[in-house]
Amino acid sequence: QVQLAESGGRSVQTGDSLRLSCVGSGNLGAMAWFRQAPGKEREYVAAVDWRGHTADVADSVKGRFTISRPAYTKTIHLQMTDLKPEDTAIYYCAANVNWQEKTLAARYTYWGQGTQVTVSS
Repeated sequence: QVQLAESGGRSVQTGDSLRLSCVGSGNLGAMAWFRQAPGKEREYVAAVDWRGHTADVADSVKGRFTISRPAYTKTIHLQMTDLKPEDTAIYYCAANVNWQEKTLAARYTYWGQGTQVTVSS
C-alpha cells in the first residue's frame, strides 16, 4: 500500500519562507517535489534518494529551496525561502523513480494530491 500526503501549503507574501512536508508509506524509493502553475507543465523542483543521503535541486530554485529527508525514512521536506510570485503553484510529492530519471515526471510511479502555495506581492 503506497500513499503520499503533502502538507504546509498556504498563502504568503513575497520574501516569506515556507516549509512543505510529505509523509509517505509503502515501498517508495527516491522521492521528489514537482510543481505546476496554471497553464504550465509540471516542473521538477527537487529530489532525494531513498537513503536521504543524496539531494538534487533544480537550477530554477537553487539557492532558495532545500530538500531534505531524514536518513532511511519515508518523509521529505521542502524548505522554501525568499518566495516569489512565480513560485505560486500546486506542489506535488512524487516517489519511486530511477535516480537517473529523477527530473522526469512521467517516470514516477506514485503521486500525492498536492498542496497549494500562493505568493502575493
